Amino acid sequence: MKLSKRLESMQFSPIRKLNQYADEARNKGIKVIGLNIGQPDIETPSVFFEAIRNFDAKVLAYTDSKGIPPLLDSFLKYYNNLGYNLDKDNILITNGGSEALLFTMISICDEGDEIIIPEPFYTNYNSFSDLASIKIVPFNTYAENGFRLPDKEVIKGKITSKTKAILISNPGNPTGVVYTKEELKMLIDLALEHDLYIISDEVYREFVYDNLLFTSALEFSEVKDRVIIIDSISKRYSACGARIGCMVSQNKDLIKTALKLGQSRLCSPTIEQIAAASLINTPKEYFDEVKKEYETRRNILFDCLKGVPGIICEKPTGAFYLIVKLPIKDSDHFAKWLLSEFSIDNKTVMIAPASGFYSTKGLGEDEVRLSYCVNQDDLKIAADILIKGLLKYKEIYK
Repeated sequence: MKLSKRLESMQFSPIRKLNQYADEARNKGIKVIGLNIGQPDIETPSVFFEAIRNFDAKVLAYTDSKGIPPLLDSFLKYYNNLGYNLDKDNILITNGGSEALLFTMISICDEGDEIIIPEPFYTNYNSFSDLASIKIVPFNTYAENGFRLPDKEVIKGKITSKTKAILISNPGNPTGVVYTKEELKMLIDLALEHDLYIISDEVYREFVYDNLLFTSALEFSEVKDRVIIIDSISKRYSACGARIGCMVSQNKDLIKTALKLGQSRLCSPTIEQIAAASLINTPKEYFDEVKKEYETRRNILFDCLKGVPGIICEKPTGAFYLIVKLPIKDSDHFAKWLLSEFSIDNKTVMIAPASGFYSTKGLGEDEVRLSYCVNQDDLKIAADILIKGLLKYKEIYK
C-alpha cells in the first residue's frame, strides 16, 4: 500500500531521531547526558499541580474551541502587564506553540505560497510547512557573527509574488540569538513595503541574558494588523508536557479565521487549560532564579568550548541553545558515534546534528545544536566528553 507523498518527503526530527542509539547505550549501562533537546529540568511552578489536584468536576467535558475564559484572562493579564493593549479577541488558545504555528501558516497561506525564514531555524518549521503545503524560503545567517540578520537587500531578494510572511524565532532556537530593535525594524519595514505578515515565535521571551533588553514584534504599532505572535507555557513555566500555547494578534479577523481550525479539533485539553490558567500567579522570583540558572549554564558550556581548536561558536544571548561548528564533515555520523562507540566512565553525550535545522541542502553538516537544559555538574561532564570525543573521532576519521 502506498503512503502519503506529503509525509514521505517530511523529515524525522533531528532532535529525536537518535533516540534508538541512546536507548542502546543505556541498555549497555551507559549514562546518556542529553544536550539534544530543549526539555527544561527546572521544576514546574507548584500552582500548576495544585490546580490539577483541586479539579473536582464530575464530567471532563469539551471546552470552548477558543480557550477557557480563565486561561484567556491569564494570557491577557500576562501580555497587558508587559504593556500591550489586548483583549480576548486577540488570542486563540492552541495545543502548544506547535499548533499555533500550523494554524498561522494555514490561515495566511494558500498552497504553494512562501514564508521567508532565517536559517538555521527550529526544525519543525519544515514539518509544519510540509503539512500546510507551503514553501520555506531561507536566507543564511552564520555562526561566525552570532547569527545576526543580514542586510535588508539580502532578505528583500528572497521576496516573490508568493511571499506571505517573514517568520523569526526571537530569542532564537536553535541559535540563541536575540534580535535588536533595529533588526526588527528592518523586518517591519519589509512587511510594510511588500504587504507581508511578521510571525514572531517568542516562546523564549523570558530567557535573555547579559542585561539585554528584549524587543517584541508587538511593540511596532504601525504593523499591529500584520504581527502574529506564537507563544507557549512550555519553556516559560517548564511545562512542556501540558501542550498549551496560543496565537496572539491584533488582527481580529485573523484570529477569527484561525478559530475555524480550532473548532475542527474541538478544544485544547480541559485540565491542562485550568492548570495553565493558574500560572499567572507564579511569583517573579521564580523567573529571576530560572534566568540566573540558565545564564550560569550558558557560561559553563560556552567557556568549555570557546578555546577548543577548530570549534566555532559565538556566545548566545537568549533561549537555552547554541549552535557549534565542529572541525568534522558529518555531524550526524559523529552524533551516532558518540552514542555507539564512545564513553568516559560509562557516560556519553547526546547531541542534535544541525543539518535538520536548515532547509538548504548541504548546510549544517559540520554543526550541532547543544541545549543547556541539564544541571551544572552534568553539563561540565558532557562538555568534557564532547571535547575528548571530538579529538578521538578526528584521530579515527582523518
